[in-house]
Amino acid sequence: MNNIAIITARGGSKRIPRKNIKEFLGKPIIAYSIETALKTSLFSEVMVSTDDEEIAEIAQKYGAKVPFMRSAKNSDDYATTRDVLCEVISQYKTIGKNFEYVCCIYPTAPLIQPQSVIKAFNILKKSDADMIIPIVRFSYPVQRAYKLSNNNEINFLYPKHERTRSQDLEPIFHDSGSFYWYKDIAFTKNYKPRRIGFELSELEVQDIDTIDDWKMAELKYQVLHSADRT
Repeated sequence: MNNIAIITARGGSKRIPRKNIKEFLGKPIIAYSIETALKTSLFSEVMVSTDDEEIAEIAQKYGAKVPFMRSAKNSDDYATTRDVLCEVISQYKTIGKNFEYVCCIYPTAPLIQPQSVIKAFNILKKSDADMIIPIVRFSYPVQRAYKLSNNNEINFLYPKHERTRSQDLEPIFHDSGSFYWYKDIAFTKNYKPRRIGFELSELEVQDIDTIDDWKMAELKYQVLHSADRT
């Protein structure tokens, strides 16, 4: 298939130093994203975009390609994921390689299941959308959220829902922060892609910004794969 998986892994992580290659249950966390992409058999190219030689070496060890290094411009704290993807796609086009579909996978998303990547791809192929965003449901209704004043007084953020039953509130979702699928046209300059959502289970999603987050991700991974060991 003429699809590419782009794993975005710069070297300058701040909150957890060297996060993208920190050991996660026995191997660098980026290895899980690479292996997930390879297991789907959807990609003619699985590559890692990085500015870091050690990350590049580890990525290649686990089966990804690193055909070029990321520019300094797109390696700072202000570069967006779209900036990075556009750079990669542009560089491939200069060597005559074009892809019909692009999947961005984050390097710290070890909970992604290959079947979820496949299902999301199949949904996008059959739709008229340009992009699919995996989403996860908020575990508690955000309509019942509190806001906190300077003197620690709490009030409902949405007072009209103070007496609304939880089961009567509309489900609300957030970005899973794990992977995204795009049709190539989504990267056309000034083009606003049409987006659809693909719901993931809470077990497949964990934002990893702190050591506590990291430990929670390891626990979720062990639960997800407990059947593999029995």
